Amino acid sequence: MAGFSFAARPGEGNRALAALTEVLGFESLTDIMQATELKYRPHRLSGLLWFLVPVLVVGFVFRAVLVVHTWAELPHDGSLPAAFLVGAAADLVYASYFLIPVAIYLLLVPQRIFRTRLHRRFLVLAVAVEMWLLLFTAAAEWIFWDEFGKRFNFIAVDYLVYTHEVIDNILESYPVGPVLAALAAVAVLLAMLYTRQPGFRAWSVSDTPLASRLRIGLPLMAVPVLTSIGIDAHSMPAFDNVYEEEISRNGGYMFFAAFRDNELDFHEFYLDAAPARTETRIRELVDQQNARFDPVPGTPERRLIENDGEELRYNVIQIVVESLSAGFLGAYGNADGLTPNLDALAAESLVFTNMLATGTRTVRGMESLTLSVPPTPGRSIVKRPVNDVLQSTGAIVRHKGYQPTFFYGGYGYFDNMNDFFARNGFAIHDRGTEPSGDVTFTNAWGVSDEDLYRWVIDDADEHFSRGEPFFDFVMTTSNHRPYTYPEGRIDIPSGTGRDGAVKYTDHAIGQFIDAARRKPWFDRTIFVIVADHCASSAGKEELPVDRYRIPLIVYAPGIVAPGKIGRLASQIDIAPTLFGLLNWTYESEMFGRDLMQAAAARDRALIGTYQKLGLLTADNTLTILEPGKSASEFVYDPLAHEQAPQPTEAAELQDTIAYYQSAADLYAARVRSRQ
Repeated sequence: MAGFSFAARPGEGNRALAALTEVLGFESLTDIMQATELKYRPHRLSGLLWFLVPVLVVGFVFRAVLVVHTWAELPHDGSLPAAFLVGAAADLVYASYFLIPVAIYLLLVPQRIFRTRLHRRFLVLAVAVEMWLLLFTAAAEWIFWDEFGKRFNFIAVDYLVYTHEVIDNILESYPVGPVLAALAAVAVLLAMLYTRQPGFRAWSVSDTPLASRLRIGLPLMAVPVLTSIGIDAHSMPAFDNVYEEEISRNGGYMFFAAFRDNELDFHEFYLDAAPARTETRIRELVDQQNARFDPVPGTPERRLIENDGEELRYNVIQIVVESLSAGFLGAYGNADGLTPNLDALAAESLVFTNMLATGTRTVRGMESLTLSVPPTPGRSIVKRPVNDVLQSTGAIVRHKGYQPTFFYGGYGYFDNMNDFFARNGFAIHDRGTEPSGDVTFTNAWGVSDEDLYRWVIDDADEHFSRGEPFFDFVMTTSNHRPYTYPEGRIDIPSGTGRDGAVKYTDHAIGQFIDAARRKPWFDRTIFVIVADHCASSAGKEELPVDRYRIPLIVYAPGIVAPGKIGRLASQIDIAPTLFGLLNWTYESEMFGRDLMQAAAARDRALIGTYQKLGLLTADNTLTILEPGKSASEFVYDPLAHEQAPQPTEAAELQDTIAYYQSAADLYAARVRSRQ
């Protein structure tokens, strides 16, 4: 097929343009262009579209990256395009807030300034800044996703408060300087290319009167208000696959939504029941053979725990290891040889093989280990201003003549730890209370575990010299990104990854136990080794059960007989079980049960996030309460680690509501009584 071409002879083009200008009544082509510009010049506020497009593009690209990263965990059906559509809508909602400063500026800047050459350069700079902010946010979200498998959420709000630890952690874990410089270079390049587009250049010299700007600008200001009323984080469409649901979100919007909704009223957001019904049921759920209920109004779980025989006054050192998933230990099936010391201890200990953490953050572990309470929705009680209104292990052991002590390798103001433990009767030992000369290694999160354990040894020596029993809550930090620790301790170089941090954690525990064996108080001490939460909580399910499994090792030669207990349990059961091993009689308002006294038929684990509240029963039924007064139920396969949805059963739903509503009501009532 023959092609078609056209070529003008020299001079013909100029003569044609001259004829055109004459016919149209203009003297030159410049006059035509100026007249066209005047006629078709865009409205100034249409420039918001030029700032909106980068938000949508970066949102789309980031979702595409997440899809590639999680491809094996995603359903490959029509729901994935739906996630992108929902995500685009979420980006528009976020942009309505993000562009408020731009809208105000375009509304108010005088026309005589707007059309100047200097101002056009300023607009290029403004676009570059926007590009950098969007790229920086995407990079920050990627780091957050790498840690939690989530878009920005409630945890990111918490981290914003503790900038020292978080920023130091990032600086030690990532090449921040080069990354920021690269983001700036890319942002400037994109801005220069973007602002050279004819449409942008035409808009940058637009001439829009103030009255016209007000007519359009003022209604635009109502858009964020309307979106906040009509759309919130809880009303976004849900997806069966959690990764897909996270992909459909906008991290910036979720961040501000979490900041706004950091505490959730149970009765407002969750399925609830009549108080009389939950009070009756909660007594049945927390009952055990040596309990005698003596409830007072608002405290149906109050009971006297009676143990026969002499009460024991052994010392207790509870080591709470940062992010120590059960799957890291050889005693729990790992074949990589990362924990030889813990594995050796486990062979001489009482080991609980089916223990689940209640949450996915350190403060949740502290909450459950100290208060024995289900994970309340929203922010952890540890971080709330009123955090000393529930019965704590500190109160119980003080009544028995102990001085409880909290040890932390970092600065205990982080996550409000010092305030929480101090208010609940614990003495505080952290990086701020110990002499700096007693520290051999530090990173962003605190001193090495070796330094921390040396503090514990020294404090135990002091208590022993005074004839005082001690009860220690020891929170470690070394098994945390940036995974750095003293060189030369293990065969994995510092800062190379999680395996090294786990192996160093194990080394430090082994060294600590060896030092303790040489002390006169060792034979009268129970060592409890447990984790605050797992190393990773992300999964394709709403509450991936296998990402909550943690070790629990009770080591006390000559006091506690070695063995294995495979009963399903939760962190809230650890304190009551420990007090049972000590043969204590005490009044309890705790929601946990002594696993040596409670009926196995009612074994369960309480697991959750800051929004989703789950109850896993011994028959592997998982019931989940969610904001929006909804519930779902699954059958969990512990071998395949998969969850199959099933219709919600009334009994399981009633039990789940009873646990979480009772805990929320108890806390709320105590806060009201304090006011």
